[in-house]
Amino acid sequence: MPRFTVSRRALGALAAAPLARPAFAQPAPIRIGELNSYSRMAAFAVPYRNAMQLAQDAINAAGGVMGGRRIEFVFRDDGSTPGDAVRVAEELLTRENVSFLAGTFLSNVGLAVADFANQRKRLFLATEPLTDAITMAQGNRYTWRVRPGTFMQTRMLTEAIRGKTAKRWAIVAPNYEYGQSAAASFKRLLPAAIPGAEVVAEQFPALGRVDAGATVGALAQARPDGIFNVLFGPDLTAFVREGNTRGLFERRTVVSLLTGEPEYLIPLGEETPEGWIVTGYPWEQVEAPPAHKAFIEAYRARFNDTPRKGSLLGYVTVQIITTLLNKVNTLDTEPLVDALADLRTDSIVGPVVMRGLDHQGTLGTWVGETTLRGRQGAMKNARYADGANYLFPEDEVRAARRSS
Repeated sequence: MPRFTVSRRALGALAAAPLARPAFAQPAPIRIGELNSYSRMAAFAVPYRNAMQLAQDAINAAGGVMGGRRIEFVFRDDGSTPGDAVRVAEELLTRENVSFLAGTFLSNVGLAVADFANQRKRLFLATEPLTDAITMAQGNRYTWRVRPGTFMQTRMLTEAIRGKTAKRWAIVAPNYEYGQSAAASFKRLLPAAIPGAEVVAEQFPALGRVDAGATVGALAQARPDGIFNVLFGPDLTAFVREGNTRGLFERRTVVSLLTGEPEYLIPLGEETPEGWIVTGYPWEQVEAPPAHKAFIEAYRARFNDTPRKGSLLGYVTVQIITTLLNKVNTLDTEPLVDALADLRTDSIVGPVVMRGLDHQGTLGTWVGETTLRGRQGAMKNARYADGANYLFPEDEVRAARRSS
């Protein structure tokens, strides 16, 4: 089966040469439509786009794909709403003549584009939306997800608190698909991690409009032993600041999705709490495989910045696309979709397989604890959690997708 290999030659410190063959002609480039929340979620989406461009240029410099064809991503803002995203997806297919679609950030937006792709029978590689519905109850033939979803990442976190004594838990999550999905996964997985544990309070502030004072006050009033936090972006920053001021996190176990990602640690700065158990991306601590170090060097050289989690996701996404195109050697939708089933890519963080059963990628993430290094938040005691070990059980997938 074709795999994505990495050499250092084609881009100086980094080249991604995915089974490219010498090009003797210049056929039309393969255009791929990428829509994302570049305005509203710029902290994640812009580094993501940067890395996609880095990978695209490396692949093209190494000879392209499918016998010498260049790849060309057509980037568009999805408006961060389902309606806008569907309109943009339609324009990408009809006006820009892209071969297939990739991207989206917010879970409700990703679900809308997934439904659109299913109706139009066009491939959609959902890169960032984390809701479990996109691969489970609302999964469809044409939609595949790269990043580990809420169940997978919550399972990683509940595994990390196994054996702790915190019995009374509170949940705080944004009130839309992603937050609700994560909360449901936590309530499902908590009892197995800590027998006798229960959720005693839940707060679901509107996305982007958290009333930090009211939210922190309500959580404190419940007197939990532990807190499961799903907030991110400006909501997270406001929540942490208010929680620090009022002592909410003192002597409590805090488990937090995504907080260890540079996108969210950097804004927290010296307000970063100590000892939260988080998923994230401690890029400076990743020792293997060697291709990851080459990626870091190339990214920093080109953008004069450190990579974010979005950067990693963007690069791996292009690696998967490259492996796919070299395997099928066609742009017809049905063969592309068929070829994605159990497709393996040797990515810059190790093997990633697109599981055919539920269209979920096995890309993992890092689990560790927050800490303060100087005046900047960081992760400590981090380990890579391979997504292959945290997928939904196969019988559940079959039942969910059969009923959808």
